[in-house]
Amino acid sequence: MDKREADVAIIGVGTAGMVAYQRVRKVTNKVVLIEADQYGTTCARVGCMPSKLLIAAAENAHQMRLGELFGVSAGGVNIDGKRVMERVRAERDRFVGSVIRSVEKFPEEHRLMGHARFVGPNHLEVGNNVEVHARRIIIATGSRPKVPGFLKEAKDRLVVNDDIFDWHTLPDSVAVFGPGVIGLELGQALSRLGVRVRMFGVGGAVGPIQDDAIRDYALKTFNEEFPLDPDADVKRVERTDDGVAVTFVDGGAGEKTEVFDYLLAATGRQPNVDGLDIQNTDIELDEEGLPLFDPYTLRCGQSHIFIAGDANNSLPLLHEAADEGRIAGDNAASYPEVRTGLRRTPLAVVFTDPQIATVGMTIHQVDESCHGCFAVGEVSFEDQGRSRVIGRNRGLLRVYGEHGSGLFMGAEMFGPAAEHIAHLLAWSAQRRLTVSEMLEMPFYHPVIEEGLRTALKDLSRNLSIGPAPEEGCTDCGPGV
Repeated sequence: MDKREADVAIIGVGTAGMVAYQRVRKVTNKVVLIEADQYGTTCARVGCMPSKLLIAAAENAHQMRLGELFGVSAGGVNIDGKRVMERVRAERDRFVGSVIRSVEKFPEEHRLMGHARFVGPNHLEVGNNVEVHARRIIIATGSRPKVPGFLKEAKDRLVVNDDIFDWHTLPDSVAVFGPGVIGLELGQALSRLGVRVRMFGVGGAVGPIQDDAIRDYALKTFNEEFPLDPDADVKRVERTDDGVAVTFVDGGAGEKTEVFDYLLAATGRQPNVDGLDIQNTDIELDEEGLPLFDPYTLRCGQSHIFIAGDANNSLPLLHEAADEGRIAGDNAASYPEVRTGLRRTPLAVVFTDPQIATVGMTIHQVDESCHGCFAVGEVSFEDQGRSRVIGRNRGLLRVYGEHGSGLFMGAEMFGPAAEHIAHLLAWSAQRRLTVSEMLEMPFYHPVIEEGLRTALKDLSRNLSIGPAPEEGCTDCGPGV
């Protein structure tokens, strides 16, 4: 067996693993980068980028249909599913190719291809013929789709998001299970590209939305395009000669069966740690077998092992994976000296139309942090000037501030240009600006951001600024 010695071994060559490698290389050249399958990040291959390519096609089709609103007629919309998917695959492959070329620039002696598993706290076996002894180890193995057992009854017509981007044309119909980020983005895109879509959820959630007012608005809006039941009562899933039959309770109409070409399982993702034989380390695991770790150092307990990116199942977003790769890489390189790293203000965007954005604390976190002593400001985009001009006047923004200090705490939005407004809000939260300080910033006219100013003005009016009453903030008014 080929034996390797390394100061740091990194398992997984996705976003977190690549960033960790670059940080470790600043300190030591004795590093091993291990990949089990193929190079190319989740984002480039099956996540952020190919999904946005499909969404871009859907947005163009939708915008053409809106032409009559502006007195413009293009003579109908013709969607060529084959050409749509050709562009998705071609551009996807270009993004993946760029990542692969970056990895191939790493020294060959630093790269190992094969499945890694722990045979001891400092020992890894890679494939069947390489043993790596590493003083420190970073787990950055990413995640994969998680599919509930009953959905597997769809058999060969069961797909996950990874599969969609290899389609050569668009199907006629798709049942989507899971109205989370992936389900909402892909489901709406397919619907706008002429695919019949019905979406099923469990528990009532709509994307990452926590604010009931935003959730209700979003749910109503999505249902105007395709049926979405966030707490569906599904009785059966069966593979039939015609496709996938889904039997469900359709409100007061009783049981109903619809047949679809495919069933898309967008039911979450699970970390790729179950095949690592992680029980052979000394680190503590939770009841699901995932390592317990410090989110500010990425260190597993008091060990020499760090975990970053989707593998730790904490914040499965590319910018968070990059930050975690940096923190884990720095700490693995400097071990036993371990330092807390910068964790940025939470920021997440769902690229539906209208878009969904969450920034800073959720409304429940604000309530808990402020002990109910907070206020809410909101704006509807239905009558917002710029939004009406461009025909995108749907949506609601709610912003949260703390009584007494006047600090901006967080926000949720379902509306136009949420991806841009969310950045302004995240920067403000990270700089710990007060609502008054945010209102001192310039706002141009006419822009969608004026809606943000309206919401902040509403929040400012609802805030009580100054010392709280001696017996607590009972006179500040309700939080919601």
